[in-house]
Amino acid sequence: MSESRLFKMVYYLLEKGKSTAPELSEKFEVSIRTVYRDIDVISSAGIPIYATQGKNGGIFIADDFTMDKSFFTETEKEHILNALQGIIATDGKNSDELLTKLGALFQIKSTNWIEVDFSDWIQNNPKQDIFNLIKNAIFAKRLISIKYFGSNGKITERSVQPLKLIFKSKDWYLYGFCLMKNDYRYFKLTRIKTLELLTETFSPIAISPNLEKQINIKKTINTKLKFDKSMAFRVYDEFTDEVTEDEQGNLYVQVDLPDNDFLYSYIFSFAEYVEILEPQILREQINTKLKVMQKKYRT
Repeated sequence: MSESRLFKMVYYLLEKGKSTAPELSEKFEVSIRTVYRDIDVISSAGIPIYATQGKNGGIFIADDFTMDKSFFTETEKEHILNALQGIIATDGKNSDELLTKLGALFQIKSTNWIEVDFSDWIQNNPKQDIFNLIKNAIFAKRLISIKYFGSNGKITERSVQPLKLIFKSKDWYLYGFCLMKNDYRYFKLTRIKTLELLTETFSPIAISPNLEKQINIKKTINTKLKFDKSMAFRVYDEFTDEVTEDEQGNLYVQVDLPDNDFLYSYIFSFAEYVEILEPQILREQINTKLKVMQKKYRT
């Protein structure tokens, strides 16, 4: 007889409240006779489990039965379950057994409040496998080999010591030590085209808080933007800085943007509904790029 199955059955009944022998038989992949045998064993262990017949009958554990859960306050229990559910959401597997056990232990019904979907609206191309491979490599301290598309348009093969998975600005990034560059780097997960876990392991070097702060600093350019009022849904959605409005309804934002190719692709995503007011050098660079684009569309 599996002791693990008995515990799972107890947790399941505490979480759900009531079940039936056929339902338990299907869930735990045993015969109905085995279910009733398990009930007898659970009862003999001092747990008040009952089976009743009739229309509203079923198998249940007495409402006043509680397991030892006095270590945490009610708020702490909710925080533990919420944090655990957030972790499970990124795991992409049916690994909610611990969530069910803790919910039963704390006598709190868990709410399915978060879902992490690694596909995007256009490509529908999930990155769950890459996420999980990186997560496993971080825990096992194993090097990974990746083929990566850089912002310069070139693809490179790199060996990386993976240190962190970071969610920032609506995208997932890997933060690690790149052996090719001999420096710490961020890698956008959507740009990783292939990933392989290597057998070689590494010992992460402790990074001082000051050094980590320096690593996280990226060159930015302070930009003043003017948006057409039809872009209000994006402006208020994407900018946390103060947004001002003129009498015509145009919107103005002053924000630090990354000083790289991302800036241009981001600006062009607003098409004709945005104008760069400052700095002048950025206006000139945009104008140059527009002239190059115009040449390609001349007939």
